[in-house]
Amino acid sequence: MRKILLLYFFALNVWHSVAGQEEFIEPPSKFLTRIHFVQLTGGVILMHGQLVGYPDTLNFLLDTGSGGISLDSSTASYLQLKPVPSDRTIRGIAGIRTVSFVNNQKLKLGSIVVDSLDFHINNYDILAAVYGERIDGIVGYSLLKRFIFKIDYDSSNIEIYSQGTMKYPKGGFLFRPLIATLPIQTLRIRDSRAIQSRFLYDIGAGLCMMLSKDFIEDSAFLNKKRKFFYKQAEGLGGKIDMQMTVVKEVKLGPYRFRNVPVYIFKDEYNVTSYPFLGGLIGSDILRRFNCILDYDKRNFYLMPNSHYLEAFDYSYSGVELYFINGEVIVGDVAEGSAAEASGLREGDVVVAVNKVFNQNLTQLKAALQSTNEKVKMIVRRKSELKVFEFKVRSIL
Repeated sequence: MRKILLLYFFALNVWHSVAGQEEFIEPPSKFLTRIHFVQLTGGVILMHGQLVGYPDTLNFLLDTGSGGISLDSSTASYLQLKPVPSDRTIRGIAGIRTVSFVNNQKLKLGSIVVDSLDFHINNYDILAAVYGERIDGIVGYSLLKRFIFKIDYDSSNIEIYSQGTMKYPKGGFLFRPLIATLPIQTLRIRDSRAIQSRFLYDIGAGLCMMLSKDFIEDSAFLNKKRKFFYKQAEGLGGKIDMQMTVVKEVKLGPYRFRNVPVYIFKDEYNVTSYPFLGGLIGSDILRRFNCILDYDKRNFYLMPNSHYLEAFDYSYSGVELYFINGEVIVGDVAEGSAAEASGLREGDVVVAVNKVFNQNLTQLKAALQSTNEKVKMIVRRKSELKVFEFKVRSIL
């Protein structure tokens, strides 16, 4: 009888224990559509979409560093859209500007249509020149917050899911970034000493990391013997002068990267709200992970992919190339660089770099990445062809 009572109480306790574990859960997320994308310089994502009511296929950059969704001003004009003036401003590393809006639009991505989108209007000529592709707009927080985005850099596909529960694959790590509109991730960066700080998670920035000069000076983590190389970068508002160098290590969760190229810039427009942010981590690191971005739950799941062990680009030519009006043009030529010493000038039209005789911007840029080797550039200056040779240095 005693054994029967003990078994009864044990069964009763187990039932109460299990019953106490009941919980309400969200329904699972559902697959909605799949979109193919193209990787531009630095791993930046270019994907296609259509405004409902217009037949044209548009090129959009996917950008976690954008707090909204936008259209290029020339695209808006071509589609005969009528922007409404506003007093709202947008801020980037190179400027602040007031923007107009085209409200309540519908965007078709793959097989889904997303409605009630308010596009702000901006000029993306500089981005088109940098990437050699027409840029019709940027997709940011306004769209990312509505769905779960699964980005696969191996297959160059984006899968979009409805919000809900999702089982993550094995082999990755779950990050919990701060998100107001832009995702903020804590990571550790080390050179002469290690420091932990917050950084913008920015897949729309085609570089490894960008650090504000204030952060560099106040943290004093950078080795004083580091050499700096001058370079021009592009962002909202135009071009900005920066410095390039290398740091010993960047640690993102359990993942370590050594000898990482970084850009240092003077944050005149306070885009980092220093000391809240030290800078940003860009797509040349983040493209090394396939990722699942769930803004609603603040879950960013990263899993190393086939690009994880690829070497960083340490080349320094001192030359910027842009694609303008169907031609590749020499942009900024860094003062004191070997390219400047060779006689190369801003405005020269590039005919060839080494054996690359075409106007493919990506291929010509790649030809300038031959570290510690001489390159030969053939350019057209007015009506005359000129040949220049100089050595591509390493920032390592």
